[in-house]
Amino acid sequence: MNFPGTVVLETKRLVIRPFCEADAHDMFYNWANSSHVTRYLTWPVYKSVADAEETLNAWVKDYENPKNLNWCIEWKENHQAIGSIGVVHMNEEIEEAEIGYCIGEEYWKKGIMTEALKAVMGFLFNEAGFNRVCARHDTNNPNSGRVMKAAGMLYEGTMLQAGRNNMGICDLTLYAITRDLYFKHSS
Repeated sequence: MNFPGTVVLETKRLVIRPFCEADAHDMFYNWANSSHVTRYLTWPVYKSVADAEETLNAWVKDYENPKNLNWCIEWKENHQAIGSIGVVHMNEEIEEAEIGYCIGEEYWKKGIMTEALKAVMGFLFNEAGFNRVCARHDTNNPNSGRVMKAAGMLYEGTMLQAGRNNMGICDLTLYAITRDLYFKHSS
């Protein structure tokens, strides 16, 4: 595997790039202050822009590690940071990357997260050399599963009471795709 770090990716509507401290305002107001966005996540609703600044300071410092793959999703139309996507867990032994993501409620159901996920999967297979990309979601959040499926991932199963998020202990649904399947469907 190759770890080039969090490089800039671009799609028709998005710039998927490293975070910077200047993203704090957008992060807070576009997604981190929303109980709807954070409902199925593991971190609490942010109370102020200062919370976003604290997170971003740590994330920017983490970019010193080339294995840190954590992107800001920027909407080209208004140049605002509207969400995040990144590798939340990595298993180098089997060359697997687990993806996590969130996006501001104003941008839901527009295919934006699917577009971002496809771009990140392409990078992970083509540039970083991963063999498997997976993601999981609380079963009570089926829209997240629809994103995974639309990006080409396959349903692998549901793990009973295997996770905890802001709603408590939850069942997790797992989706994944391998490099072979990705390239088979991409051609």
